[in-house]
Amino acid sequence: MEKSVLDNVQASLRQKEDSLRRWMSEASPEEKALMLGSASEADVTSHLAVVDDSLDCCETGSLGRCTVCHDYIEPGLLMVDYTASVCLSHLSGEEADRLEHELELAQTVQKALLPSRSPEIPGLEIAAFSRPAQILGGDYFDFIPFASGDYGLLLGDVAGHGVSASLHMASLQGLSRAIVSTSRSPAEVLTQIHRQFIHNIRYTTFVTLFLAAYDAGTKSLAYANAGHNPPLILSSESAPQPVRWLHPTGAAIGLVEDGGYTERRLTLTRGDVVVLYTDGVVEASGAANEPYGADRLVEIVASLRKESAQDIVRGVTRNLEDFVASRPLADDATLVVGKVG
Repeated sequence: MEKSVLDNVQASLRQKEDSLRRWMSEASPEEKALMLGSASEADVTSHLAVVDDSLDCCETGSLGRCTVCHDYIEPGLLMVDYTASVCLSHLSGEEADRLEHELELAQTVQKALLPSRSPEIPGLEIAAFSRPAQILGGDYFDFIPFASGDYGLLLGDVAGHGVSASLHMASLQGLSRAIVSTSRSPAEVLTQIHRQFIHNIRYTTFVTLFLAAYDAGTKSLAYANAGHNPPLILSSESAPQPVRWLHPTGAAIGLVEDGGYTERRLTLTRGDVVVLYTDGVVEASGAANEPYGADRLVEIVASLRKESAQDIVRGVTRNLEDFVASRPLADDATLVVGKVG
């Protein structure tokens, strides 16, 4: 195998190792609890062990050696999965078909742009706002129909910001559009995206991702949350639960070795407001360095609950701008609001 291929793999693995170790040492207990979902720090450690083992193999020259013929596997296969240990010609028919599908998905990355306008969803008005901290950002939102006909609402946040995060965001975007349109459930999509990310040397960081499927006929919302800030649903004050939080149902994409995502479902009613946001909104700092916070977000949305989705977005962004005053945003900030009609 060409030395340049192995050098690229080794460099990417070192970046991934550094990203994971920095997160383990710098993330607060609250951030870890959010992004891990039902997983634990031990699961991150297990993923690090796989990365470290692969780096050791790079040093010894054994990375990418086929366990059947002992020759080097195809470079393209190693780039997609650095743990691969069997040549394409030695795979079973089922394994080859699955790999071909994953390779096709990988080729779709970086081919799409963020939606230029909100979708027309019967009974659900949608509005969105996104502002990068730098010229390029790592926040991603999209509206993609599922194979079932349900309407997909997606919001993601790549760790970091700037050029590197934007490139990862473009990759996430391409994968999402390829996978959601052929899938029937949010949990299935997150599982497939995690498989694409976890051993691919092009992805050296992790991503929080929330995905929901809205059934316009029944007004039901099925969702899976990969370590993302919990979206909120604001119902009428007389409702049994005026505020509901859609907490993580699994770890962030690429953060642990085995990503398992459960799915939850709830029913919305007329007047309910659904708010998706990235941490750049709630962690924005005010004049006294205090964060904007989730409670403030709930308060301003509650004061605007009778307005349209677009007016709610405008109201929240104006309030956020007043809060930070002339201070620049430290992180990308994205807000997606849906109002049930």
